[in-house]
Amino acid sequence: MEIKKITDKVSVSPQIAAADMADIKKAGFRAIICNRPDGEGADQPSFEEIEKAAKKAGLTAVYLPIAAGMVTDENVEEFGAILKELPRPVLGYCRSGTRSATLWSLHEAQKRPLPEILAATKAAGYDMNGVARRVANGGKTPTQQGDAKFDVVIVGGGAGGIATASSLLARKSGLSIAIIDPSDVHYYQPGWTMVGGGVFDARDTAKTMGSLIPRGVRWIKAAVAAFEPKNNAVILDGCTVVTYDRLVVAPGLKLDWGAIEGLEDTLGRNGVTSNYRYDLAPYTWQLVQELKEGRALFTQPPMPIKCAGAPQKAMYLSGDAWFRNGALKDIDIQFMNAGGVLFGVKEYVPALMKYIEKYDATLNFFHTLTSVDGAAKKATFKVAKPDADPTEVTVDFDMMHVCPPQVAPDFIRVSPLADAAGWVDVDQATLRHRTFDNIWALGDVMNAPNAKTMAAARKQAPTVAENIVADINGGSPVAQYDGYGSCPLTVERGKIVLAEFGYGGALKPSFPSFLLDGTKPSRAAWFLKEKILPPIYWQAMLKGKEWLAKPEEIKVSVE
Repeated sequence: MEIKKITDKVSVSPQIAAADMADIKKAGFRAIICNRPDGEGADQPSFEEIEKAAKKAGLTAVYLPIAAGMVTDENVEEFGAILKELPRPVLGYCRSGTRSATLWSLHEAQKRPLPEILAATKAAGYDMNGVARRVANGGKTPTQQGDAKFDVVIVGGGAGGIATASSLLARKSGLSIAIIDPSDVHYYQPGWTMVGGGVFDARDTAKTMGSLIPRGVRWIKAAVAAFEPKNNAVILDGCTVVTYDRLVVAPGLKLDWGAIEGLEDTLGRNGVTSNYRYDLAPYTWQLVQELKEGRALFTQPPMPIKCAGAPQKAMYLSGDAWFRNGALKDIDIQFMNAGGVLFGVKEYVPALMKYIEKYDATLNFFHTLTSVDGAAKKATFKVAKPDADPTEVTVDFDMMHVCPPQVAPDFIRVSPLADAAGWVDVDQATLRHRTFDNIWALGDVMNAPNAKTMAAARKQAPTVAENIVADINGGSPVAQYDGYGSCPLTVERGKIVLAEFGYGGALKPSFPSFLLDGTKPSRAAWFLKEKILPPIYWQAMLKGKEWLAKPEEIKVSVE
């Protein structure tokens, strides 16, 4: 007997035997639902045997037989009625447990979001993506086969999604393309560091989504519920179905604020802020201006995160502001980093360390933020140093800048597109899905081992567009992505250490060193970040103009 818990109230299992009743009772179950018809297998005990043993053990047993692969809407209604009357917790079983898990999934469709249902059953060992369309339809069998069809469907209207659409149209203007995104507003997220440093106005980092969708591209303003890659279909909330010839997945990642106990309750007040949110970045600058003495914490969670330098960028710009206004001598800066190094590419560390010394910042490695008590202004960290038992430390603060843990979006993590860690599984060079040949991914959501930055998406979009067009024309991939990412480390107002690197930490400078040496702080790099990159983003990248981003050809060796 193998019991698989879905919720605290419902578990499922493969076929059980009468002899299992004592263990089932001991496990705390109060009722059993049999979803396997009698006589389905030669070695299968009849329901009568199960019911008799259950009654003897003080359990209630109910018979709701379901033919294999034939869970009807009526079955689901009956399951719901039975579940309502039975004492909990309940154990459902069939031959493998799949029919019981399916009944639960469809029954819960009107109460829980689809990603939550898929995640719960996946954790129990059951893949419910095959009934995702029904779950999205409130548990009922949908009648439509497809409401719209496009040559290319792009999930996500962020930097990667819009840039890919524009790059595709620049190569093949007649394509029918749809972008699926529920957001009304598109953000230039790299600008939020500058907002938190008092350099940019937050309003300048936002534009309406409708103003940025390329002309000729259909904007479907909806959220994605699930994928059916074998049917070339994307299911939207409400069970609208969009089908495609080719799919691009670029919805970004999820900022998991809820993973830190107490954080959501105190964000935006009690001195707790984050440049990772549009509405909070101005509060960062407010706190920096107001703080005259005390302790300032800057946290960084375990990787992966978008723009790995952002947590320390906030620290440097804050330290610079305090240095300039004379408050630095009375402020204790603490950098709480879950990792073991200041920056992952060693060539940039010497320049950064000079600023750590300038701002007298204390580096605390292997410190992961686990909870926040905003009212008391206390933060608790798990300390997990190599070759040492984990410990816990609570630190007082007057200001805290938090970088939240980051994961793939829920609807991605439970989809057939994801790897074991939840990210879209792609070939790191071509960005094509490893299993589904007509699917590509780019940006923060995919699992290539590159830095998750806007600069990376700027390079990835032309690569994806080039390879999709080659595929449409019947050819093999022609472009490759080298892992390029850029992290302009704002070490002080007016100077930046411009980190540019590819796979394996290989340096990938865009300019000759006599013009701009990225390993040293420079005013030229600051000018690039403040004055050049924003218009390049709005006027070039999102419009398919691939300045400094031409796709690299795949080199074919001739022997």
